[in-house]
Amino acid sequence: MNLYKELLNKNTKLSLVGLGYVGLPLAIAFDKKIDVIGFDINKEKLETYKSGIDPTNEIGDEGVKNSSVYFTNDESKLRECKFHVVAVPTPTNDDKSPDLRPVIGSSEIIGRNLTKGSIVVYESTVYPGVTEEICVPILERESGLKCGIDFKVAYSPERINPGDKVNRLENIVKIVSGMDEETLDTVAKVYELVIEAGVYRAESIKVAEAAKLIENCQRDVNIAFVNELAMIFDKMNIDTKAVIDAAGSKWNFIKMNPGLVGGHCIGVDPYYLIHRAKEVGLESQVIAAARKINDGMAKYVAENTVKSLIKANKRVKGAKVAVLGITFKEDCGDTRNTKVVDIIKELKEYEVEVVVTDPVADKDELRREYGIELKDIQDINSMDAVILAVSHSDYRKMDINDFSKLYCVNDALQEVAVDKEVNDKNVFIDVKGIVSKASVDKEKFVYWRL
Repeated sequence: MNLYKELLNKNTKLSLVGLGYVGLPLAIAFDKKIDVIGFDINKEKLETYKSGIDPTNEIGDEGVKNSSVYFTNDESKLRECKFHVVAVPTPTNDDKSPDLRPVIGSSEIIGRNLTKGSIVVYESTVYPGVTEEICVPILERESGLKCGIDFKVAYSPERINPGDKVNRLENIVKIVSGMDEETLDTVAKVYELVIEAGVYRAESIKVAEAAKLIENCQRDVNIAFVNELAMIFDKMNIDTKAVIDAAGSKWNFIKMNPGLVGGHCIGVDPYYLIHRAKEVGLESQVIAAARKINDGMAKYVAENTVKSLIKANKRVKGAKVAVLGITFKEDCGDTRNTKVVDIIKELKEYEVEVVVTDPVADKDELRREYGIELKDIQDINSMDAVILAVSHSDYRKMDINDFSKLYCVNDALQEVAVDKEVNDKNVFIDVKGIVSKASVDKEKFVYWRL
């Protein structure tokens, strides 16, 4: 009996190693068709799932509560599985080089519990060659088995877009690849159980690894282009959004907006390709330049906040600034590699007093990872400046009058407080261009946006 039929007949199980924003939705999806063991080394996370709570908000509490996934940190349970999916994070080190420790660690764990006839599929974003040149030797060493004879490997890059309620796991075409045609066919059939949009069969594992990287590199380069335009047009006193809207009237113009580029994909993956390019003797130019531009946008926003405070006749040292939104993207609680944190760090260099609010971010995670305490927006007042950093739907429902309340001396006042200096204005930094520029009273505000 082949592995695909064994899974369908529940004669063996699928393991999902790494249960974060990618692994959890995949485990829940497969659980509807076959037996699934969800493995993670984080005991606290597992207890949360066992309690029927979804901190990622990708599936929802009910989805987790009603699933029959066997959540465990007991690696010996992996011996009950012959189809292993690795969905651990692939971050970067402080020097921006790839941090492959999670992938290496998970390979060691699977290797220690690998049985003959198994397939190991990697979903983690890596540079071309990692699966076959780094992971396979680890699996062989730890298991004592031979790849190609006793077990097979495959690669199927994750394409989940955290926080996206439209483009979901099931309706995004899945790239699949395998070390040979037989493996490819099995992997494709297994993923077709949960991917309604179907699969794309890449011709090799390295092609699939590279495809994932360039998806995010392309987006990074495009955003860097509009970010550079924003800086140029700012010097020319031209509104970037107005320019993009005008250019967007042409059918083949790729319409994108400037902004911060963080998260676990676009802000990280290009460094993997840059690293691999160096290893083969090439210095990336376009991709590296895009990374430099996008990595510098937080500092650019902070600097323009300081300039705006000066224009508004406000003191910089001791100025009170509210930052609205700290996650790496809108309507998503994920704070991994968020560049809003960099804005805060830059402002604190000027001895600015910063308060942060966010309707969806995990308060405990922010406190643990960044030492940042969130405040409720209702408790924020007497601000000198407000930075609308993330376009959460809660903020998109607000207009300039709603934001004006954040400058009030106390909640009883309904209008923007008048400062002691006659010409003082309040500063509004609209990073994502949410508020209509025409609605902002220039007599009361210094308004700036990318």
